Amino acid sequence: MNKIALITGATSGIGEGCARRFARGGYNLILTGRNTGKLEILKKELEAEGVEVLALAFDVRNREAAKKAVDYIPEEWRNVDVLINNAGLARGLEPEYEGDFEDWDQMIDTNIKGLLTMTRLIVPGMVERNHGHVINIGSVAGDAAYAGGNVYCATKAAVKAITDGLRIDVAHTKVRVTNVKPGLVETNFSNIRFHGDQNRADNVYRGIEPLNGDDVADVAFYAASSPEHVQIAEVLVLATHQANGTVIHRS
Repeated sequence: MNKIALITGATSGIGEGCARRFARGGYNLILTGRNTGKLEILKKELEAEGVEVLALAFDVRNREAAKKAVDYIPEEWRNVDVLINNAGLARGLEPEYEGDFEDWDQMIDTNIKGLLTMTRLIVPGMVERNHGHVINIGSVAGDAAYAGGNVYCATKAAVKAITDGLRIDVAHTKVRVTNVKPGLVETNFSNIRFHGDQNRADNVYRGIEPLNGDDVADVAFYAASSPEHVQIAEVLVLATHQANGTVIHRS
């Protein structure tokens, strides 16, 4: 059987890019997301290309739903080779003292607790088999806070710490752990951050050619394809005219 990659938040952006890239690389896929319709469309497209796809519709914020979904995975799909913790989002760009409580909860519950839930459910099997690779999608935002980024930046700093901590915890095994930290990526990320204000979202990418989901997926696939004795611990990937989380040259 082909190798198996489990990808959270697979219905758009970086997650969808990873699904398509790993499918081209010969992986069978377990795809998760909240949108059942999009999951089924993506499943049919990828199966038409010759890979097997198991679609699981749930929200990573719902721990019980995640547990039930993982329990549902058939025996022949349980030996997950690569876990890509991609599900994540940003909400709002207000000063911290004016932030929205629900936005904070959604970011923390998805970006941190959801990632931890999936790690807790999948990685024990990797440790037992002495084989596997966890790829967490972090962000340049986790390196330093920027104006209005407060809680989002904190969640991605947590992803870095959690990724580093897991790498320490599995150092006695052959399980590898990677943090991929993108800069500006043009997906529906900014639209979600601004609660559907597309004009405001478009301004984020004004005057620069940003990354896209496929660019980040290529980095994740490269990390997963490296020789077994090579562990790519962390990758910061930026658009050419972006220097860090705050310095961007716009034409």
